[in-house]
Amino acid sequence: MSTLHEEPAVAYDDPERHAMTQRVTWVSVLVNVLLTGAQVVAGIIAHSQGLIADGLHSLSDLVCDFLVLFAAHHSKDPADASHPYGHARIETAASFALGAILALTGAGIIWSAGVKLQSLEDLPPVAPMALWTAILALAAKEGLFRYMLRVGENLRSPMLISNAWHARSDAASSLVVAIGIAGNLLGYTFADSIAAVIVGFMIVRMGTVFAWEAVQELIDTGLSIEEVDSIRQVIVDTPGVSSLHELRTRRMAHRSLVDAHVCVDPRVSVSEGHRIAEMTRKRVLESHSAVADVLVHVDVEDDLDHDMASHGLPDRDELIKHLAPAFAGLPDPERIVLHYLGGRVEAEVLLPEAMGADPVVLERLVHDIATRLAELPLVSSLTLNQRVRVLAGGG
Repeated sequence: MSTLHEEPAVAYDDPERHAMTQRVTWVSVLVNVLLTGAQVVAGIIAHSQGLIADGLHSLSDLVCDFLVLFAAHHSKDPADASHPYGHARIETAASFALGAILALTGAGIIWSAGVKLQSLEDLPPVAPMALWTAILALAAKEGLFRYMLRVGENLRSPMLISNAWHARSDAASSLVVAIGIAGNLLGYTFADSIAAVIVGFMIVRMGTVFAWEAVQELIDTGLSIEEVDSIRQVIVDTPGVSSLHELRTRRMAHRSLVDAHVCVDPRVSVSEGHRIAEMTRKRVLESHSAVADVLVHVDVEDDLDHDMASHGLPDRDELIKHLAPAFAGLPDPERIVLHYLGGRVEAEVLLPEAMGADPVVLERLVHDIATRLAELPLVSSLTLNQRVRVLAGGG
């Protein structure tokens, strides 16, 4: 029915995308204005309930076209403080509105036709002009469907595609109406009203499908298994990523958002971990154009295991305060690096260069630190590192 999983012919951020959406929708507006007037007027003159129902269907198309124009205008607005993820879901809301309008229109047509079927003897005969009007409407709606579907698939716009299939449902309904009118002209008085009922059911079904698909997106339904697996492979193939233990996706109109938790070497620097995350994000965006953004969370261990094991571990301030007496009278360490791994704390202390000149001081420091670490069973080790100065260029 559509090719939403393929690459768009027009980039998502190309201004031409909005222009094409508006152009195709205004064409639909013009066609539906003409059809609504022709079908309703001809239906009244020719006494065809089916043709009037089809005209009301065209009128619902007209309302839907204006919803599409409204959504297309506002969905292109950039992100702001109130909508940090942008306004793309205005298209989704419009698609839901399209479906609701279709379902309500169909239900009304069914009710009206059902009432008239109870008194067929009072219905006037249908005039031949109704048949020619229905055939003209059928041709116009089928042509509109093919035009809108081609543009919608090129843009990968669910809103335009749903509106195109709305036009196809109109074409199908016009075919049913034409058959019903022909049956009425052949002497089967009930045929016109039966055609109206069938059209009503077709409209209700199509509207329900569109509304349900929009609801699925609004409740953050994820991407397909194939799409998720493709994204997962790109992430695990990123240099520096040791594993991927959580991947979440959700649709945002014609785009999608991705959240990933990746594991990296637990002893890399914060800046290197950040670089790995940025490379992961860049690779996913480049390989999947439909992905609007990727949030990468860097872990050193599985989140659940790490969070459960980290309860009760001393934080930096607590650990430094406990070790401070061992450094009394000595220069402050230049850097203290803490690794929270496996439910324990590993500490690395970088000593000032000047402290390496007195082995007695170092021996006393090691002894004091060992004594204090014995009071902190959750600290598995503490490593003292001496600064070694290396000059660039060998100078």
